[in-house]
Amino acid sequence: MCPIENSMTPHSHTPSSPSGGVEGAALFYAPDIRTAPALPEDESAHAVRVLRLQAGDEIRVVDGTGGLFRAVIAQPHPKHCVVEVLEELPEIGGHDYRLHLAIAPTKNIERLEWCIEKATEIGVDEVTLFIGRFSERKVVKPERLERIIVSAAKQSLKSRFPVLNPLCTFNELLAHHTATQRFIAHCYEGEKPLLQHACHRGADVLVLIGPEGDFSPEEVQRALAAGYQPVSLGTSRLRTETAGVVAVATVQLVNN
Repeated sequence: MCPIENSMTPHSHTPSSPSGGVEGAALFYAPDIRTAPALPEDESAHAVRVLRLQAGDEIRVVDGTGGLFRAVIAQPHPKHCVVEVLEELPEIGGHDYRLHLAIAPTKNIERLEWCIEKATEIGVDEVTLFIGRFSERKVVKPERLERIIVSAAKQSLKSRFPVLNPLCTFNELLAHHTATQRFIAHCYEGEKPLLQHACHRGADVLVLIGPEGDFSPEEVQRALAAGYQPVSLGTSRLRTETAGVVAVATVQLVNN
C-alpha cells in the first residue's frame, strides 16, 4: 500500500441500533439543544422553507455529542425555529471502540473532503490533519470540513459526531495524540502485517496516513520510536484519501 495523488480526550461509546427512534422523523442538528431549544439558522431554514414543517410537527434533534431528542416544532421561523423537547432518546450510531484517523491533507482538497465524509459515515471518532515532510497542502478551511462532518453524520444517523482537531505538524501529532494501538501505514519495504490482523477488537486505535509523497524515513523512525506499528492496507497502491477510508472501514469491520 502506498498513498499517492494523481495530478483529544477519549470518550466511551456504547453500541446502539443504527436508527433507533429516528424512523419517520426529520433529523436536525442543534449543538445547544439542552440549553437553547431552537434550531440554528441553516437548520431552521431547511425545516421551514424546504420541508415546510409547521407547529406541532414532530422531529428528532442531535447535539453532536451523543444526545438524541424527540421534539416538536413550537415556533416555525426560517431563521430561528423554536422547538419543544419532549424526551431524550438513546444514542444512535455509537460503537464500543474508539478510532482516530490522522491524515495529511491532499493537494486536491475535494479528495480530503470526500475522505472525511466517508470516514464519518462509516464511523470515526476523531480526525487530525497534519503536515508532513512531503505534504503539498499546508492550509485547510476547517469550517467547511465541519459542515461536511455534520451532513455526513446526519445522513448516516449518528448522534455523536467526529472531533476535528486543528491542523498540526507531524511532531505535534506524535507529542499530543496517542492510543492503545497506534499504526502507521507507510510505503517502505519491511514487515507490515495487514491492519485487520494487527487491530484488536474493542481497542482504542490511531492510524496514520501520510501525504501523496509518503512519510519521510525520519518520520517513520520517529513514529516507530513512539510506539507505532507499521501496517499494510493491502496489495493495491492507494491514493491518500482512499487509504484513509480503507483504514476506517477495516477497523469498523474488525469490530463488527
